[in-house]
Amino acid sequence: MISNEKQVHAAIAEQAGEWFVANDEGALDAQDSVALTTWLKASPVHVEEFLGVSAIARDLREVGTDPEFSIDTLLACARSEEDDTPSRPLWPRVSAPFRGMPSRRWLAAAVTMAAFATLSLGLLWFWDVRPISHVTAPSGTTTLHLEARHGEQLSRRLTDGSVLHLNTDSAAIVLYGKTQRLVTLTSGQADFEVAHDSERAFRVLAGSAEVIAIGTQFDVRVQHDCTVITVVEGRVTVAPSPMVENPGVGSRQNHSTRLVQLSSNEQLRVAKGEWPAVPASVDAQRTTAWLRRQIVFDQEPLERVAVEFNRYAPKQIEIATPALRNLEISGAFATDDSEAFIAFLRSLKGVRLEVTTTRIRVSRDPGVATPEYP
Repeated sequence: MISNEKQVHAAIAEQAGEWFVANDEGALDAQDSVALTTWLKASPVHVEEFLGVSAIARDLREVGTDPEFSIDTLLACARSEEDDTPSRPLWPRVSAPFRGMPSRRWLAAAVTMAAFATLSLGLLWFWDVRPISHVTAPSGTTTLHLEARHGEQLSRRLTDGSVLHLNTDSAAIVLYGKTQRLVTLTSGQADFEVAHDSERAFRVLAGSAEVIAIGTQFDVRVQHDCTVITVVEGRVTVAPSPMVENPGVGSRQNHSTRLVQLSSNEQLRVAKGEWPAVPASVDAQRTTAWLRRQIVFDQEPLERVAVEFNRYAPKQIEIATPALRNLEISGAFATDDSEAFIAFLRSLKGVRLEVTTTRIRVSRDPGVATPEYP
């Protein structure tokens, strides 16, 4: 009997194949495109399966051009795979066609795509995906999924020498091939130290924005209402993300001509449906203080400080007195030293703290009259 996990994977693979075929035929209207985007964003597994089907389509296309590469060869390879494949990482390294896909799912997808290839006289190597038109999975592509849990940070050197730093509660999908360097930041925040490569631009898809660089350092954060890009060194190009429906930038022409250039110590906030965005001057070292495990504030309201601190701390800050939310504070705090931050809060005049095993409750001390907090 097939396990529940295998049944789920098989169902997702089938859905991916259906979406790919519908999109390749140009049968998706605006509503369908939104549905596809929603399906892809629902889980990294959906993205993986969609890219896997694309890779199969590419290899089936080669059936008609390479006499030594036939459907019979593909099916023989599928049958040679072991059915009882042990559990694998969510995002495997892909160094050969179909590697890392369970054989039954691979075989089903191969047969489905073979049938479609016969009906449609072949599939295009680069397909026209409306919501994510730039994403491809050519032969030799390495796929990697990285994740940093709450309170954690992660750094990874990529195959070209670039370095990706993930902040707390963040996840990214890395696709590297001969012609592309693509990272999709699915959640949270990341800093990119990009190795120079004039032949392969370094692209980051994050929320409502797409960032393109050749060799530079920049920070990207996905928030609930926008994507924030900050350049530390060099220069990047920012455009609306092709994964998001953006009024006024739906055509390829608009997407390519309405670009924003950012230089060091400049920041851009890209909200869905709002373009072009206007750059602002910032202190990039302050924005990237998290790389040094710090959060830095200069006359920031306590409510905003609490939101930032809660990204890292096991004990969440709760502001019980509304008037205290606008209390402005300044300082540099270690993200992994909650006791020092608690001591700082206790030092504030007129503030009372209740610390439990799960939270830090901040309220006004009724016994202290102060002009700061009306």
